[in-house]
Amino acid sequence: MSARQLLAVGASLFLASAANASSHREAPFVAQHPAIDGTDFYMFDSYDPARSGFVTILANYDPLQDSYGGPNYFALDPDALYEINIDNNGDAVEDITFQFQFQNSFQNLTVPTGTTAAPLSLAIPLINLPPSNTTTPTLNRVETYTAAVVRGGSRTGTPMPITNASGGGTSFTKPVDNIGTKSIPNYAGYAAQYIYSVNIPGCATPANLFVGQRAEGFVVNLGEVFDLVNLNPLGKPTGNPNTIGNKNITTIAMEVPIACLTADGLPASTTKSPVIGGWTVSSLHQARVQNPNPQGPVTGSNASGGSASGPEAAGGAWTQVSRLGSPLVNELVIGITDKDKFNASAPKNDAQFASYVTNPTLPVLLNALFGNAAKVPPVPRTDLVEAFLTGVPGVNSPANVVAAEELRLNVAIPPTPAASQNNLGALQCFTNAGALSTSNPGCDPAGFPNGRRPGDDVVDIALRVAEGGLLGANDPNQQSDGTHPAYTDGVSATAATYATTFPYLNTPIPGSPNGMNGFPADGN
Repeated sequence: MSARQLLAVGASLFLASAANASSHREAPFVAQHPAIDGTDFYMFDSYDPARSGFVTILANYDPLQDSYGGPNYFALDPDALYEINIDNNGDAVEDITFQFQFQNSFQNLTVPTGTTAAPLSLAIPLINLPPSNTTTPTLNRVETYTAAVVRGGSRTGTPMPITNASGGGTSFTKPVDNIGTKSIPNYAGYAAQYIYSVNIPGCATPANLFVGQRAEGFVVNLGEVFDLVNLNPLGKPTGNPNTIGNKNITTIAMEVPIACLTADGLPASTTKSPVIGGWTVSSLHQARVQNPNPQGPVTGSNASGGSASGPEAAGGAWTQVSRLGSPLVNELVIGITDKDKFNASAPKNDAQFASYVTNPTLPVLLNALFGNAAKVPPVPRTDLVEAFLTGVPGVNSPANVVAAEELRLNVAIPPTPAASQNNLGALQCFTNAGALSTSNPGCDPAGFPNGRRPGDDVVDIALRVAEGGLLGANDPNQQSDGTHPAYTDGVSATAATYATTFPYLNTPIPGSPNGMNGFPADGN
């Protein structure tokens, strides 16, 4: 088990009902198929003052993207189905599903390479030509997508197209990745053109929609953590490097009116069912056939079964291959022989994985590494079972809940402004008796474990909860009464380092941040 895994199991267990950390390459199958590998899932009340009454949902895919990812960069899979599921009555079954399918077409851009006597134009090997202006790259591959909403079962309900609120179209554009400053001098302005106001069938108020590359939002001291936690987990809370701070990610982002997500269709102030659960999944067709003689240019055809002229043709029913709701569950909690099984399963069947929660391995591993400095809380961990499968009472546990692994959010808890957010989220809302008290100093009930915001420091919360931070007087590590140093990986996330408006995750890192627009006159 990796160091990142060691540090994050606690978040997986405690925050499963409310939040999400990273889950990069967590299972054997998706490790070989990064474009359909879900890595992070965020869900929180929008804290942009201009967007009060909305929930922001971010589903990240394709892990650990290098900014210099040319020549192909990181397109999503045109033969995959990406979905965001919402359970708004606590029965562990999706009630609303947002579906996304992508079409990646090549433009076959050419340049003249022949002579006047023998003219010849050939296709360029690059993804783009010189830009028309600061926000309009000349692209050799155009990525578009369609979106739909399904009410009821995701495979039994009828998909209804989500449309552009300006003009009513059903096709949306995904901006190309941040190639570099010479290809796209103003990437922030370029990408902002593809934040759409959209109409969702059944919703009275338009939502926001964006799909595109963002800077990786997860924060962790990955190198030392992977080396069997080669750091002092009881040391200073800051000072270690965020070793994936130079990576990018692909984000499917929505900002949806709360009334469009609640069971009774009412806003947060009047709804009788304020707790919603969410998770993202990706699916592939059951059958894929390799073409020994691929032809180009290729245009993905998503649901129709692929292009016969391309390197691969796909067909058959959709088959779920990736699943992500709560933090690092599959990566860090589920046994290696069950990882692909978990990715193919539905929340309603999560009782089969309960033993991984009642007897977590992280405290045992930390104890083996650090001895009495990391005492093992007694098992079975009923505190983790409650939080992992049912939501935290008084925070985000719906009425008549069916135990299931979902990220849960209480939309009736007002958002905390970015400048006032505690990066330990709601962790400090609990007394040393394990009860919720919003009067506690530092209590921020709008964060972990009530949803996840970009600035919530999930790794530190993970360590503290896994080692007994919610057990109060029964905490063998005595964190909750202040007599023992709190666990940390030494690197912290804070809301101040992220954008404060949709889509909240930052502009992606360019492939050549210091590139010149041409060579100096002397050629040096």
